[in-house]
Formats: sequence, C-alpha cells, structure tokens
Amino acid sequence: MYLAANGRPDAPPRPPGVRRRVPAAVLALGTVSLVTDISSEMVTAVLPLYLVLGLGLTPLQFGFLDGMFNGATALVRLLGGRLADRGGHHKRVAGAGYLLSALSRLGLLLAGGATAGIAAALAADRLGKGVRTAPRDALISLSGPPESLGRSFGVHRAMDTTGALLGPLAAFAVLWATADAYDAVFAVSFSFGLLGVLLLVAYVPAAPGPAAPGPAPAPAPPPRRPVLRDPVFRRVLYASALLGATTIGDAFLYLLLLRELDLPPALFTLLPLGAAAVYLLLAVPAGRLADRTGRRTAFLLGHCALLGAYALLLAPVRVPTVVGVLALLGIFYAATDGVLMALAAPALPAAGRAGGLAVLQTGQALARLLGAAGFGAAWTLWGQRPALWAAALALAGALAAASRILPAAPAAPAAPQEVP
Repeated sequence: MYLAANGRPDAPPRPPGVRRRVPAAVLALGTVSLVTDISSEMVTAVLPLYLVLGLGLTPLQFGFLDGMFNGATALVRLLGGRLADRGGHHKRVAGAGYLLSALSRLGLLLAGGATAGIAAALAADRLGKGVRTAPRDALISLSGPPESLGRSFGVHRAMDTTGALLGPLAAFAVLWATADAYDAVFAVSFSFGLLGVLLLVAYVPAAPGPAAPGPAPAPAPPPRRPVLRDPVFRRVLYASALLGATTIGDAFLYLLLLRELDLPPALFTLLPLGAAAVYLLLAVPAGRLADRTGRRTAFLLGHCALLGAYALLLAPVRVPTVVGVLALLGIFYAATDGVLMALAAPALPAAGRAGGLAVLQTGQALARLLGAAGFGAAWTLWGQRPALWAAALALAGALAAASRILPAAPAAPAAPQEVP
C-alpha cells in the first residue's frame, strides 16, 4: 500500500515511460455527451430567436424562464447524486436524465406556441441535465485509476465541447435548409438526443472499473461520515465556491467586448464559439498536465487566466483584445472544469461519489449565480469599469484565499490501512 504525503492511501506511482489508455467507458460517455450536446445546443442557439421573435415573448419573460430553470438545475443535481449513490445506479440515473432531456425536444415540437407547454419542455430539459451530471461524472471518476483522472475528465470535456460547437452549426444549417422552420430544428435535436440515450444504454457499462489491472483491491472501508464533514472535501468545496462567487459570467465579458468596440450585436452569438474552440484544444493537455504537476495548481492557474481576461478588459480595448479574452476564457475552463472534478473525486468514497460531486457542483453553480447577480448590480449602480475593477480585486483576493484553503497534498479517501 502506498501512502500520500498526508498519510492517506494514494495510487501507486506509474513507471516512467508508461502511458495509460483512456478507459473505454470514458470514451463512451464522451460520445454520449458529444451527441447530446449537439442536441441541446441546437435548441439553445435558436431558442431566443424562436421565443422572442417567433412567439413574441418579451426579453424579460424569456430571461425569467431561462434564469429560473437554470437555477433549478443546480439544486436538482443533489437529487441526481443521491439517487445514483443508492445501490450504485449511476448509469440508470444518468440515462433517465439524458432521456428526459431528449423528450423535452419532443415537448417543444408538440407545444406549438403555447407558453405553458414551452415552459414545461424547458423545465424537463433543465431537470434532465441536473439529474444526469453528477452520476455521469461519478462514472468517469470510477472508470480509471486515480492518477489519470485529469486526463479522463479532459478527454470527456473535449468531446462534450465538440458537440457544443457542432450544435449551433447544425441548427443554422437546418434553418437554412428549411427556410427558418423551427419545428425541423426541434425534430432533428430530438433525434440526436435519442441517439445519445441509445449509445449510453449500448456502450456504457453499469459499473466500470479501472482500465488497467493492478493490485487486488483493499477490503471495503467502514461507512464514512457525510461528505460535508470530510475536511479535505470541505476545503475543496469552500475554495471552489469562493472562486465561483467572483466569476462574473461569460455573457458579461462578451457584452463588455461588444460595448467597448461597438461591434454589431450579431457577433454576440459567435463569441462563445471562440472560447469553446480554445477549450476544446486545451482540455486534454490541461488534464494531463494537472495529473503530472498537481490538480490544485492547475485549478488555481486557470483562475489566474480568468483574472488576466478581466485585466485585458480594464486596459484600452482593441480588436486583439477580443482574441486575448476568448483565449484566456478557454484556458480558464480547460484548467478548471474537469480538473475540479478530478481534484475532488479521490476524496470521496465510491459509494457516495455521485452525491459528493453533486454537492460540489451545486455549491459552485449557486456561487456563480450570486457572482453574476452581484456584478450586474454593481454595473447598474457604479458603471461597467468600477464594477469590473471590483470583480478583478475580488477574484485576486479569492485566489489568495483559495491557495491557502485548497489541500496541498493529493486528495484520497481517509480509511485506516495497514502498511506492509
């Protein structure tokens, strides 16, 4: 048995020159996420146009619907994680979430122009996303050895982002081919969503194991305390929530770019594609680097990239600023999204991993909602530059605090072990 620097059991060191393959379960889940993201982003790309221009909803009504259901998603993750941990039904709960999201596209197709039907379909989509996220990430973390979790999450996030890039392109291709028939977009989106469910059923194992054989597993540890009482996990949760509360939201960064450069509003929909492309290119390298140099370091450096994006917007904004901000935003997500899951997962027991990750994801999501709301209020009261200065200073302070809060040693489950 190998021990980490903090006295907790850790994975055995990998022999020099030996490279592990990405587990088949991770590739299967990545494919499911790719196809599902094509489905979801097709709808996301056209939904504002459909609701505001097609059905005549006011921007306030659309913002209320979208904000309410996005907030509910964060809380539903707790339910998904808890259900998955009961009996280890991670695949079953994740599959239910994917199916619910797929059926929501059919709901949009059948709703016509009825606002109640559209609201119900949007609610089903957000509920499905919330239910599936934690069980899916738990499946990824249980599919391979702990020392390569960063790479596994990086591969999954890269495939997921590929779908996010292809979705809007597919939506606009369907609209162009059908003369702006939104029903056709919803029908194609439903087909992709259903394909994702079928791929999950056919190719994702119910209880994945490590990709490479290793020593015989140790006896199951005794029942553990609730995750919030675990000091290592609690520190990761506090640090991620603190940093999340100082993250102002991508949409505000894009709005600042448009206002400073007086760009046409149509470019607003294209700016996220730039950040997503950088994220796609760097997700796997960032995950592998985090495995080698430390996930704590990578997570903090990712937020340093976000602070760099704030700094660029505080300086005189020119056209190259757009490239810099989008690149730094992509680096931020590549170094934090999957890396945070890889950082926290080894601190959680297998029997409670989905629930623990759901707590972490919910805490971060709610903190980011508060951060975005706070920045919006500051912008309204003080103006955009003072609000951005306040956000940058808050993020710098949160980085300093998080560097003290995050555990310095690799996180691993605390279980009494004998050292031979």
